[in-house]
Amino acid sequence: MKVLGIETSCDETGVAIYDTEAGLLSHCLHSQIDLHAAYGGVVPELASRDHIRRLPLLMKEVVRQAGLGLGDIDAVAYTAGPGLAGALLVGASVAESFALARGIPALPVHHLEGHLLSPLLSADPPAFPFVALLVSGGHTQLMRVRGVGDYALLGESVDDAAGEAFDKTAKLLGLGYPGGPQLAALAAQGQSGRFRLPRPMLHSGDLDFSFSGLKTAVLNVVQGADWQPAYMADLAADFQLAVVEVLCAKSIAALKKVGLKTLVVAGGVGANRCLRETLDAALARRGGRVHYPEPALCTDNGAMIAFAGAMRLAAGERGAVARAVKIRPRWPLVELAPPNMSAA
Repeated sequence: MKVLGIETSCDETGVAIYDTEAGLLSHCLHSQIDLHAAYGGVVPELASRDHIRRLPLLMKEVVRQAGLGLGDIDAVAYTAGPGLAGALLVGASVAESFALARGIPALPVHHLEGHLLSPLLSADPPAFPFVALLVSGGHTQLMRVRGVGDYALLGESVDDAAGEAFDKTAKLLGLGYPGGPQLAALAAQGQSGRFRLPRPMLHSGDLDFSFSGLKTAVLNVVQGADWQPAYMADLAADFQLAVVEVLCAKSIAALKKVGLKTLVVAGGVGANRCLRETLDAALARRGGRVHYPEPALCTDNGAMIAFAGAMRLAAGERGAVARAVKIRPRWPLVELAPPNMSAA
């Protein structure tokens, strides 16, 4: 079965085709970084308009790359939430219209489920069950994953997520958009240990996260009497290390709590080199293993949506034809249920 995946939750237009027998056939991604850079962040209306412009072209391109025709597509999976309402509506409308025109099923997919399952697309995929650390944009969550749709929340951010903290701290330091990757690049040039930054909720006794206080601590340093711009890289390194140490400690605590040794890390922050090195070393010492998506699939992309849709179809979910277009800008991952034989 060949599944077309469409991702338009925020500022990246992703389209892909996944074949349940042959694997990922093609995927294309257009980033809106240049479009939003002048504003220092995503402008929702501009994002929606750009999705409208890009989506038809990308759909044609992935079909061409896969050596298929539009008539060869068996189902369409699309991001229905969470995300920006206008951006989600673009992808949902196109997907449902295409499915109706072709008489094939359409499946609304949870954006975070796409991220969570994306490491299964790698050459060495993890096996269920595992603990997942989701660090994507405004989400930082630890989940116990027993199978497709079988997710239990172990802990989550109570204020700023890790990705938000990276972006906001980058803005405090005067770095450009997108801030997270630029802050990580700056941190690689610095030496940690100069500044004593907090590790929020490190000893809270639960698996929740909080990073707003860490961002404020950075602001206090920059506004302090002893601050020198020459310390910028060192401050970035100390900030990054504080985030990574909290993420690592909570992930290990989650594995201990549920009695597992396999950790899956997914989402944009999962591409952070310092986080990967720290988690790899920590799990190796405990006889465990960390799995990540392929680097190209860490960001929002259509491949993860096509794959999540294909996994649900393979597990028995039928999707629906001629469904009313519905999106869920706010959609807790724990509300998902395992695939069933009825229409979603």
